[in-house]
Amino acid sequence: MAKLNFGGVWEEVVTRDEFPLEKAKEILAGETLAVIGYGVQGPGQALNLRDNGFNVIVGQRSPSKSWDKAVADGWVPGQTLFSIEEAAERGTIILYLLSDAAQIAQWPTIKKHLTPGKGLYFSHGFGVTYHDRTGIVPPEGVDVFLVAPKGSGTSLRRMFLAGRGLNSSYAVYQDTTGRARERAIAVGIGIGSGYLFETTFQKEVYSDLTGERGTLMGAIAGLFEAQYQVLRKHGHSPSEAFNETVEELTQSLMPLVAENGMDWMYANCSTTAQRGALDWKDRFRDAVLPVFEELYAKVASGEEAQRAIDANSQPDYREKLAEELRAIRESELWQAGATVRSLRPERQQQPESVE
Repeated sequence: MAKLNFGGVWEEVVTRDEFPLEKAKEILAGETLAVIGYGVQGPGQALNLRDNGFNVIVGQRSPSKSWDKAVADGWVPGQTLFSIEEAAERGTIILYLLSDAAQIAQWPTIKKHLTPGKGLYFSHGFGVTYHDRTGIVPPEGVDVFLVAPKGSGTSLRRMFLAGRGLNSSYAVYQDTTGRARERAIAVGIGIGSGYLFETTFQKEVYSDLTGERGTLMGAIAGLFEAQYQVLRKHGHSPSEAFNETVEELTQSLMPLVAENGMDWMYANCSTTAQRGALDWKDRFRDAVLPVFEELYAKVASGEEAQRAIDANSQPDYREKLAEELRAIRESELWQAGATVRSLRPERQQQPESVE
């Protein structure tokens, strides 16, 4: 464990220096890691574990697009790719990486294969934390732990291939073997984590739901729309409004903030930008602080979890989701964005690499 100073608060974290990959492989020697689900987190974690030399199998429903994707990624039916139930039976650590709604639906199948000594792994504390709503109550006799990468499965895979790591949290909910913590950290190192910091299942899901609805997706999308609308209302062209709202932020400024911090960003912009940003920062903070307080309260009460469960369990959820996403995609803001992205020099030079 490394003890590091985070803004005046000392935390113990796990890095690859004191917990190298070889140590993780020693701890998980003889284990079969069964990745259940090949949707959002499944591919990145499964492929990284496989490339790092762990014994990995995948469980996925067939026929499905995800099954076909697994085959395309080199998983072999009957050897390393199985039905969900067979993979759960074979695995000594079950990596339960289905969506929250699918975890609820598949729980009876998974639970009967949780025999004593096995490990049950999550990358999200949702199902266990809101067990009164999900019905996911792990049986006694198994280790229950999580590793939650702080990013998408796609980012986890891309950073792994680039020789980098995506930071992750880890938590132990139930330790019956005395090895739950080391199993969790070993899997965390195996999937390519940069460093790991400790949390609880409850704190992980509270922070995750708040972040997704807040600065990671919901709040930032709302800010984009608000600023774009104001600029367009006052006669600015779509190109100008999009570049000033999204492109400059994502392509120029945020990478610099990620590398050097916000104070460095302020110090390295024009004096006019410095003064204006500093003067308006607190007004934006004070305006949205009550919204974040309301959001966190709804997450903690379970209201947001129930809303997600109710919506995701509807038979026409995917059709409704597609319509909502279509409305975003076809809005002037993101139509302008598609045009701007097509004009980036690297895309003109390498059109085969487009998403």
